[in-house]
Amino acid sequence: MKERAAVIPEELKYTEEHEWVQRTGEATVRIGITDYAQEQLGDVVFVQLPELGETVDVGQTVGEVESTKSVSDIYAPLAGEVVARNDSLDQQPDLVNTDPYGEGWMVELRLADPTAVDDLLDAAAYQELAAGE
Repeated sequence: MKERAAVIPEELKYTEEHEWVQRTGEATVRIGITDYAQEQLGDVVFVQLPELGETVDVGQTVGEVESTKSVSDIYAPLAGEVVARNDSLDQQPDLVNTDPYGEGWMVELRLADPTAVDDLLDAAAYQELAAGE
């Protein structure tokens, strides 16, 4: 059986920790884990997210994803304040598997430095990273 190729939307930015970042405003971004990451995890059964108003630094653990295979930390790809969280994941953690770039998003941040998004990986660079693992 041939493995399906992970989906990597061109318009998003990515991290080496397999998170995606989408601009939602001038200084706000939405964050989730990539299709590749959810595939590696297997069936997601629980997602823990940070509280609204929490301030996070780059690389700080902001939550975790528990699957049938393992538990993985979610890291903040950028510094900022949590301004939204996907509470749907409390009841439907499998949205991370079925729609990682849509309904399976995790948090939104108001960025301390909006230009920091430009330093993240583009789709081509992330494709290379994922292909190398």
